[in-house]
Amino acid sequence: MESTYNWYWLVDGLIDAGYSLHLANTTAIKQYDGLKHRGDESDARHLAHILRLGLLPEGHIMPQPMRTVRDLARKRMQLVQKRTTQIVSIETCLAQQTGGRLSSNDVKQLTDAHVDGMSVGVVESISIKANLAVLQALQTQIDGIEKALSKHCRGNPGYGLLKTVSGIGPILATVILLETGSIERFADVGNYASYCRCVGSIHVSNGKKKGEGNTKNGNRYLAWAYVEAANFAIRYCEPARKTRCNGMQMV
Repeated sequence: MESTYNWYWLVDGLIDAGYSLHLANTTAIKQYDGLKHRGDESDARHLAHILRLGLLPEGHIMPQPMRTVRDLARKRMQLVQKRTTQIVSIETCLAQQTGGRLSSNDVKQLTDAHVDGMSVGVVESISIKANLAVLQALQTQIDGIEKALSKHCRGNPGYGLLKTVSGIGPILATVILLETGSIERFADVGNYASYCRCVGSIHVSNGKKKGEGNTKNGNRYLAWAYVEAANFAIRYCEPARKTRCNGMQMV
């Protein structure tokens, strides 16, 4: 069956009915380019053929209970992005009208009274207050989601282990835990690193670059989480900072 973003209900229903499912990773499946004719029937035969050979690239079907919580964590990221949009809009307006600048943390602490005391026009004040109202509403929802995620994840042993890693705090530990799922599903560390998009995709022949593989193959949320963790580790962990500096000197 061909589906897109709306496959949850179909998969859950088929699993409940006792079917064994394979979620094909279509971006990793390539048919012979010289085919003169292609259609649903030929595609189905091709999928059946590579499945029989054990070569079908598959996506992971997260168990329904964990999938629900994982999607809640993704919803938090969506709201955080929208909150950032409001913060940037306020910062831009203040820079344009006053020449001054407020940090993101200072913007989060603003109130309507603070805006009234600023040297901005009436129209600009209305604009800033509108952004501020949306920002505060988003922050309320983000706080509620983070509380629910913490309640779900803090009892998981993996959550505590992740927080012992330099650069990984409660939020990143939550994202990594929920996006990874069962670590046993990865054959070795290389498979997991590839899933996190932490493996180079350059094709090399005789020392020369011949192209790149599918750079989007993997989990973009885990890729983001580990990049953030590395940045925080370098910023706040002295051993990590020294390792980075030594590595740069060696290069």
